[in-house]
Amino acid sequence: MAHHDHPARHDGRFAPSPTGDLHLGNLRTALLAWLFARSAGARFVVRMEDLDQHTASPAHEAAQLRDLAALGLDWDGPVLRQSERFALYRTAIDDLSGRGLVYPCYCTRREIREAAAAPHADLPDGAYPGTCRALTAADQRALETQGRRPALRLRAGDVEVSFVDRLHGRVTGRVDDFVLCRNDGVPAYNLAVVFDDDAQGVGEVVRGDDLLTSTPRQLHLFELLALPAPSYAHVPMVLAPDGTRLAKRHGAVTLALLAAGGHDVAYVRSMLGESLGLCERGEPMTATDLLARFDPAAIPSAPWVVQPWVVQP
Repeated sequence: MAHHDHPARHDGRFAPSPTGDLHLGNLRTALLAWLFARSAGARFVVRMEDLDQHTASPAHEAAQLRDLAALGLDWDGPVLRQSERFALYRTAIDDLSGRGLVYPCYCTRREIREAAAAPHADLPDGAYPGTCRALTAADQRALETQGRRPALRLRAGDVEVSFVDRLHGRVTGRVDDFVLCRNDGVPAYNLAVVFDDDAQGVGEVVRGDDLLTSTPRQLHLFELLALPAPSYAHVPMVLAPDGTRLAKRHGAVTLALLAAGGHDVAYVRSMLGESLGLCERGEPMTATDLLARFDPAAIPSAPWVVQPWVVQP
């Protein structure tokens, strides 16, 4: 088992996908990431995870940066864009491939789901069952003759990774053979995020706890690529009034929609501060005011359930 217990480096980041407006969940995570970094006197950087150019756009990026600035968040250095770094990601894949750690995978998502659900599969949710791990060259040619294009997977060796999360304590996870490059040639998130956190000097990753299970994969890649790994703080999610993950279908959940309903950014900042126990409802607060009251050890451990009166017109 690999253990990753890192020294405390606190340079932080916020890394949204520019595929639409930021909603309250995104904004709360951005605020928390900024508070964690700035309260430690550390740098804070922004990255656009725009790997998929079919859904990402410069217009969405510009709108997201405006929203962060309107909330009172500042950042250091230029914004990094994953779409400009494909050559670097492919260099990493070539390096891993040259070490025998990459293989082509022809499975469809449906085939993976069915294999994972089969009796005695004994796989964590979403884990790859290794179907293509031992394909021969003849097997690969036969699948390609059918018109299948392969993704590229890491040969992880079923390693177990353990790390200490600032909020969740000791976390241990088994690493499956995850995707490094999709079958359309787009590098995968788990590879890109490792290279980018290193490039931006990120010392502590603060992000939603829906990504907690991805962390062992990323830590394993940090080790394989001989890159210094950050520490982690996975913060509670924001839920809609019905208890599901907050999304735009739930109503006025973006700055623009809330403004259209008469709620300005000061109201949103106060609401986010209240959700973190940093102020009372409606108390006027700047980002600097919230920072002065912030204690990383005191943030709520439960998800924040947005009240119906917030999102209803």
